[in-house]
Amino acid sequence: MNLFLHDRLNSGLLFIAIAGLVGGLGFSLYGMPAAATVVWSAGVAPVLVALIVEIVKSLWRGEVGLDIVAALSMSAALFFGESLAAAVVAVMYSGGTFLESYAAGRARLEMSALLERVPRTATLHRNGALEEIALDAIKPGDLLLIRQGDVAPVDGTVASDRAMLDQSALTGESMPVRLDRGGEVMSGSTNAGEAFDLTASRPAKDSTYAGIVRLVEAAQKSKAPMARLADRYSLVFLAVTIALAFAAWWFTGDPVRAVAVLVVATPCPLILAVPVALVAGLSRAAHFGVLIKGAKPLEAMAQVRTLILDKTGTLTDGRPQLVAIESYGALSEDEVLYFAAALDQASKHPIAQGLVTAAVARGVVLPVPADLVETPGEGLSGSIDGHPVVVGGVGFVAGRAGGSGTPTELTEPGAVVVALAVDGKPAGRLVMADALRTGMAELLSDLRREGVDRILLATGDRRAVADAVTEGLDLDGVRADLTPDQKVLLVLTERKNGPVMMVGDGVNDAPALAAADIGVAMGARGAAASAEAADVVLLVDHLDRLLAGLKVARGSRRIAVQSVIAGIGLSIAGMIAAALGYITPVQGAILQEAIDVAVILNALRALRLKA
Repeated sequence: MNLFLHDRLNSGLLFIAIAGLVGGLGFSLYGMPAAATVVWSAGVAPVLVALIVEIVKSLWRGEVGLDIVAALSMSAALFFGESLAAAVVAVMYSGGTFLESYAAGRARLEMSALLERVPRTATLHRNGALEEIALDAIKPGDLLLIRQGDVAPVDGTVASDRAMLDQSALTGESMPVRLDRGGEVMSGSTNAGEAFDLTASRPAKDSTYAGIVRLVEAAQKSKAPMARLADRYSLVFLAVTIALAFAAWWFTGDPVRAVAVLVVATPCPLILAVPVALVAGLSRAAHFGVLIKGAKPLEAMAQVRTLILDKTGTLTDGRPQLVAIESYGALSEDEVLYFAAALDQASKHPIAQGLVTAAVARGVVLPVPADLVETPGEGLSGSIDGHPVVVGGVGFVAGRAGGSGTPTELTEPGAVVVALAVDGKPAGRLVMADALRTGMAELLSDLRREGVDRILLATGDRRAVADAVTEGLDLDGVRADLTPDQKVLLVLTERKNGPVMMVGDGVNDAPALAAADIGVAMGARGAAASAEAADVVLLVDHLDRLLAGLKVARGSRRIAVQSVIAGIGLSIAGMIAAALGYITPVQGAILQEAIDVAVILNALRALRLKA
């Protein structure tokens, strides 16, 4: 049965139960007790039949839950002439089921919003005209028009001068983000400005947003260990309830006391609080750009004690950045950047693109290069404003410009030198480095305050590079020169200290992400393999979202536990009072309804967790 029909059935049963209760009360007030009993019983019957059907289905699946207590309480109340109590229980049970469905739907709101925004078509530039095409027809390199208000259907780059994008549905950031030409657009972003052109970089099925949709659908079907534990505890509670009801009847000879005990125990907060709190946590994490693939990873994330970080693209930005410029001869530093970046526009190498990005950020207007010749992995030669220019590795440029005055090596670990020659002479060099992400020291401190005891770096880079990048960071260890299988071994070794979380973004990180108790992938620019292997995907390229996800996970689990303890405690106290004759069946039903409402409302506090 789909969710829509299930909700309609719950609403219908609640309406029948309320109508039966109110109608019976009306007959009772007019001095017609026989008619009142009939109407109350009529209101109970559909709810009881639906409940028995659900119990049979559960037993067929090998599951035993507290629905049995609800069926026993209604049946016993009708059998012993407590039809008013049975009617109240029917309203209570159907109302609790309806409230639980409403709460779960409210908790899934953020995640469902992601699914509802999936575009169905795209507008393609073709032969000088615009054409509406299906998403499956989009190919890498296609030029798409993204109108104002449209959702980007695929990942790509801005082909216009600029674009203004609203990423709030993916990241939780309320302010639109401005991207210049060449900026990376994440599918699922909404165009908040003028129409712009987008060059597709992936097919729709491989886009970030399509992956998010698949993950959301999987997350909504999951069940946490805590929820399964609640199912097992429910058997204990069921046995205690029946034993207490039988004892009250046996020692007092009053079957109404047994009915009262059963009524107070219907339904149990144990089975209401856990799923609502955890689904609310999944929804809240998605609001902050942290997509957790299900309730099981959410609960595991709340218990993490060791964090292992990859370096490139995780601890560092993953994109080479310009850190220094040296000029030889008559050229200024700005002119060195001008010639190097202008020629590098023709290359897709990450270092070349880093130079172009640095020049654009400084407001440099780059001309179109001419006479281009690229030697893959080494450098380019060409013409800029009529000047012959060579840019690339030190050896490559030295071989074409004589090498005089051009340094042959750089001593700083982890940095890359880009050499430049203009008019056949060495003109300067530019130093590129993969910089540490901003605020990493503060983030690591915050993670420790949140309960992470050990933080390690695991990288395949050289030891000198790893030490240089992590200098000054509060790490418990640095493991360098690691192969993918050695990263897996490190994860398995660290498990002796508690649950392990591994964060990475490359294909080589996928095995370690799968081996960890919680694998976290940098989903904005990370490899598809790492996103598939991970339990958690950060939808934006900000590692601080890891802290937000951790806080939400721990807060959701804490709220679930609080709800269970408080609800069970109140229920047991009410059952004992009922067994001793202090609570009638009707009073017990009203008391338990109040407990259930309080438990669900408390569980929904997970929707307001701050990060």
